[in-house]
Amino acid sequence: MRIVRFSPAAADPSLELGKDPLFGVLAEDAIAVITGDPLYMGVKPTGQVVPLSQVRLLAPVLPRSKVVCIGKNYADHAKEMGGEVPEEPIIFLKPNTSVIGPDDTIVWPGMSDRVDFEGELAIVIGRICKDVPKERANDVIFGYTIANDVTARDLQKKDGQWTRAKSFDTFCPLGPWIETDFVPGNQKISTVVNGEVKQSAKLSDMINKIPEIINFVTQVMTLLPGDVILTGTPAGIGPMPEKASVTVAIEGLGELTNRVSAHG
Repeated sequence: MRIVRFSPAAADPSLELGKDPLFGVLAEDAIAVITGDPLYMGVKPTGQVVPLSQVRLLAPVLPRSKVVCIGKNYADHAKEMGGEVPEEPIIFLKPNTSVIGPDDTIVWPGMSDRVDFEGELAIVIGRICKDVPKERANDVIFGYTIANDVTARDLQKKDGQWTRAKSFDTFCPLGPWIETDFVPGNQKISTVVNGEVKQSAKLSDMINKIPEIINFVTQVMTLLPGDVILTGTPAGIGPMPEKASVTVAIEGLGELTNRVSAHG
């Protein structure tokens, strides 16, 4: 089941949809509207159907409290960053204000001269959880989506830690939907910049798999419904030129495309 969050601004005016974003279930080229946020209200169809062509897709989830990220979770990426594979997961946070949706613009901040892409699989948490055993990780997952962990690489190196470099507004594109039936395995993940493939790997190349990630993170912090975990990026990271088109694709999940603004 593909859950979308969308703007009704261009929808059928006969539908009393209000001004707030709506949620729905995507089936081919139509969206079956559902009541409220499915993370809290379940999937309850309203009976209304909106053509996909008449809406604007938004980030499928706005994290209630945080985006948790896993660093250096692919061996080749750890190597290209000049380090060894970490003995345990490296975690850091991005603020929820960094989240944007498909086709939104990544804004290049004026204080950075290099803004990089990092294509990643994202986990959407479906329930409040703490100290989750590995064998129960699937119980707390609502579904999966695609992410771009945008990074001001020069500021990351300058600061010696990652908060500023990862936290600018627009630095966490998510979308285009949440797939609740997706099962991570050997699917291909890739990032394409202006038509050129920059990253290409398999999800199975991740060092720490999904159960290990959830178990580790929830030993540190409580996760809330709607929180998102980015699972790390494969090798091939690099800069995005001004006004570039960047697409992160994962087999079975779809494609997330964003453009980059001119240098601020």
